[in-house]
Amino acid sequence: MRITKLTRADLPADTTELARFLIGRIVVRDLPEGRISGRIVETEAYLHGDAAAHSFGGETPRNRSLFLERGHAYVYVAYGIHRMLNVAGGAHGIGTGVLIRAVEPLDGIALMQARRGMSKLTDLARGPGRLAMAMEITLGLDGTDLTVKGPLWLGRIDRPAGEIGTSIRIGITKEAERPLRFYERGSRFVSGRKLLNV
Repeated sequence: MRITKLTRADLPADTTELARFLIGRIVVRDLPEGRISGRIVETEAYLHGDAAAHSFGGETPRNRSLFLERGHAYVYVAYGIHRMLNVAGGAHGIGTGVLIRAVEPLDGIALMQARRGMSKLTDLARGPGRLAMAMEITLGLDGTDLTVKGPLWLGRIDRPAGEIGTSIRIGITKEAERPLRFYERGSRFVSGRKLLNV
């Protein structure tokens, strides 16, 4: 399977459009023991002035990568346990981003299964915490430029995304009613499927 690297120019400058654009694109994690990749099937956008966004209170040492130019990784730990992978979504200094909520595993499935301690394909990377564990997304990757080939990058394959659905965001309490969650309809790899007409 040939994966073509995305450039920064490929990425929409509008964060909501970026969240939609990333559906069907590929997250690639290159490790010494092999490549892990997954096709993005679910995202959430977090915008400027959004009370649910980590940037809402301004730039801090923890969220600094969210304020980088679009296409950089913002990795953080939620609830002291789960790592989360986001793509910075705006111009430098703005502080918007896209949470990658789920991927369809492609390369390195055995490596993902070993990291998750399970074999069920649909559960390997369904949900942002599971995704980060399966793909070994560490805090050391925070700030990585995802438009440059390295240990973590974004790409595309010759397979168009299916119909894209929209819903409210989940797992948050502030501004949860905003329709900023995007997913590929019919995908078995989308998280929170009971809340959607997938």
